[in-house]
Amino acid sequence: MSPEVRIHVNMKPYRRALALPGLRSLLLVAVLARVPLTATGVTLTFHVVLDLDRGYGAAGLVGAAVTVGAAIGGPLLGRLVDRRGLRPVLVLTGIAEAIFWSTAPTLSYPVLLPAAFVAGSLALPIFSVVRQSIAALVPEDQRRPAYALDSMSVELSFMIGPALAVALVTAISAQTTMYLVGGGIVAAGIALWVVNPPIREASAEPSGPARRVPRREWLTPRLLAVLALSAAATLVLGGTDVAVVAVLRASGEVSWTGAVLAIWAVASLAGGFAYGAVHRSFSPLALTAALALCTIPVGLGGAHWWLLCLALIPAGALCAPTIAASSDAVSRLVPAEVRGEAMGLHGSAVTVGIAVGAPLAGAVIDASAPLWGFVVTGALGALVTLVVLPIELRRHRNAQATTPPPVEVEVDLAPAAR
Repeated sequence: MSPEVRIHVNMKPYRRALALPGLRSLLLVAVLARVPLTATGVTLTFHVVLDLDRGYGAAGLVGAAVTVGAAIGGPLLGRLVDRRGLRPVLVLTGIAEAIFWSTAPTLSYPVLLPAAFVAGSLALPIFSVVRQSIAALVPEDQRRPAYALDSMSVELSFMIGPALAVALVTAISAQTTMYLVGGGIVAAGIALWVVNPPIREASAEPSGPARRVPRREWLTPRLLAVLALSAAATLVLGGTDVAVVAVLRASGEVSWTGAVLAIWAVASLAGGFAYGAVHRSFSPLALTAALALCTIPVGLGGAHWWLLCLALIPAGALCAPTIAASSDAVSRLVPAEVRGEAMGLHGSAVTVGIAVGAPLAGAVIDASAPLWGFVVTGALGALVTLVVLPIELRRHRNAQATTPPPVEVEVDLAPAAR
C-alpha cells in the first residue's frame, strides 16, 4: 500500500488577513467593480470597428487616449482623495463616467477621441483606491497576503470582463454593450461610495487640518525605482499578450488563444496564492527580474499550443506576485497623508507599462518573428531591473550601516577567589 500523501497549504496568513474588519467587503466590491472596468477596452474597440466602421488603428487611438488620460489623471485623483476624502472623488468620477458612457455611443469619431481622453483622466479610481484602503485596513506585517488577494482579484476581473464584453457584443450589439458597461461602472462607484473604505489608518487620521507632506520628502529614489519596476513588469505582460497571439497565428493554432491565455492567468492566480502564503517577502526587484528572464525564452515553445502553455507557466506564476509586491512596497514607502497620490502614480506606471509593451511587441514582431516579441520585452524588463539595482544595493548598504553592532559582553571564566 502506498503511503498517504498530504499537501499542506499554509492558509493562516489569509485567515488572519480576512479576519480584519472591512477587508472582506472591500475585496468583494473590488472584484465586482473591476469587471466592467476591464471590459472597457474591448467594448470601445468593437464600437469603433463595428458601429463607426473604422479600422483597428482608429480603435487603438481611442484606447490610447483613454490610457494617456488615465496615466495623467490617476495621481491627480489620488491627491484629491488625500486632501478631500474618498466620497467627493467618487461623486466626481461617477458623474464623469455616466456622462461619457451615456453619450459615447452617439458621438462621431472626431468627438469620441478627445472625449475618451477626458473620460480616462476622470476614470473611477477603483484600482488605486482599493490598494490604498488595504494599506489603511491591514497592518504592515499582514499586507503581503492582503495584496496577494488583491492581485488575484485583478486577475479574475481580467479573465471575466473582456470575455463577457465579447459575449455581449456577439449576442446583442456593441452599442448596447457600451451602455451596459457604463452602467456597471457607475454601479461600481455607488457600491464603493456605500462601503466607503478608509483611506488611511485610524491612528493617522488628522484631528485638525490635513498635514501637507512636501513631495520631495516621499518621492524618493527608492519609490521611483519601485514605480519603474512596476512599469517594466506590465510592459513584459503587455508584450506577452500580443506575442502569444502572434505565435499561435504563425503556427496555425490561433483557435487555441483563449486556452493558452487562460492557462497563463491560472498560473498567475496560483503564483499569487503561493506568494501570499509564504512566510517571507520578496522584493519587487527580484520578482520583476525573474518575470522578465522567464519571459525571454517563452517563444521557443511556440511549435504547438500546449508547448507554449508549458513555457508560459513559470512567467505566469510570477505575474500576480510581482504586482502585489510593488503595491505593498509603495504602501510602505510613503506616509499615509500622500498614499492616494502615490498609489495613483503606481497605477499610472502599471498603465504606461501595458500601453508601451503591447505596441512595442507588435512592432518587433512585424519587423522580425513572433518569438522576438517575448525576447525584446523580456530583455527590456531585465534591463530596467539592472538600472535600478544600484538603488537597491545602496539601500541595503545604508540599512546595514544604521544597524547597531552587537554588544560584546566580557565574561570572566576564571574561578572566583574564595
